[in-house]
Amino acid sequence: MLIYERYWAKQIYLTFTFVLFAFIGLFFFFDLINELNSVGQGNYKFSFAVIRVLLLTPSRFYEIIPVAALISTIYVFSTMASNSEYTIFRVSGLSTRRALFSLIKIGIPLVIVTFVFGEVIGPYSDQLSERIRLEALGSAVSSNFKSGVWVKDTLSNDEQGQAVTRFVNVETLNPDSTILGVRIYEFDSHFRLNDVRTAKSGQFIAPDHWRLHDVSETHFQRLVPDTFAAANALTPVYRSTIKQEPEYLMRSQLTPEILSVLLVTPDHMAIYNLFSYIQHLQQNQQDAQRYLIALWHKCVYPFAIFVMLILSLPFAYMHTRSGAVSVKVFGGIMLGMSFQLSNTLFSHVGTLDTWPAPLTAAAPGLIYLLLGLLALRWVDRH
Repeated sequence: MLIYERYWAKQIYLTFTFVLFAFIGLFFFFDLINELNSVGQGNYKFSFAVIRVLLLTPSRFYEIIPVAALISTIYVFSTMASNSEYTIFRVSGLSTRRALFSLIKIGIPLVIVTFVFGEVIGPYSDQLSERIRLEALGSAVSSNFKSGVWVKDTLSNDEQGQAVTRFVNVETLNPDSTILGVRIYEFDSHFRLNDVRTAKSGQFIAPDHWRLHDVSETHFQRLVPDTFAAANALTPVYRSTIKQEPEYLMRSQLTPEILSVLLVTPDHMAIYNLFSYIQHLQQNQQDAQRYLIALWHKCVYPFAIFVMLILSLPFAYMHTRSGAVSVKVFGGIMLGMSFQLSNTLFSHVGTLDTWPAPLTAAAPGLIYLLLGLLALRWVDRH
């Protein structure tokens, strides 16, 4: 890096660290207040609430980094403009294009940090936080349905080499990924019901089996070859047999990772887990729009750092008489908040209107990038 680039980087990184931890402290306080409602329930004590909020901190880092980068860079450039430092850089031959490239170089480490928090640290700490909370409360994961979680599971060939489609109902998913109250409805390739299995509990056996305990299996055997033909009411079409088994080993595409999506919202999942779950939904012909938008958003979001840095550069061309540093920083805060709100708005509207997922995820960044380039062009000419 050149001398002025090292100077910029030092100022921006120091200010960025201060702004980031200031925001984290604020969010830690609000999250802790929110957790106080659960303190006293079961074994959930205040210490568990503090641990849970601490484990949520990496995800807060991931969400705040672009805004913190914008505010810190605006502050640094506004201070340089008020002290006429940036004017000296321009008189020394620093062009706007060169300044822009220098900012992009400074932003590369921030992009890497954002990616690490969003893909490695954040998803793991979020799942761990939710598991700690559920275990302390003595609760389990469930969906909004009273009957529990419903998942579709399709196999191209089962143990007999036939294509089957299962609808799996899990009443309770424990934090340790064991399942309770399992009901499995298995259909053949023509969607005719073959088996109904119920089990008290189950646990995953890697790589692709579930061991079910206390299993009751009801098997339906067709007695009439063509069920659409006129049948005698006195002649049974199916014969059922019931079998009890202490254990049953079932091959399935479902994994604890797929079921554990209930522990973490799509925006906080890692790209790999999102991609795997989207494949599962598409193979079972289910709607994956929400998760597709989350996947593309995760791919695009780290590069929002570059957009924020570009938006901050025009503030270096505004002299003190155009406004105090505090006013510019406040403007940066409002600009960052509007960017986050735009991201949320586009995600919800894209899910409702089924917009293309790449466009939905990239649109806010592209809009603000265009605004930043237009503002930079205007201040450069004036």
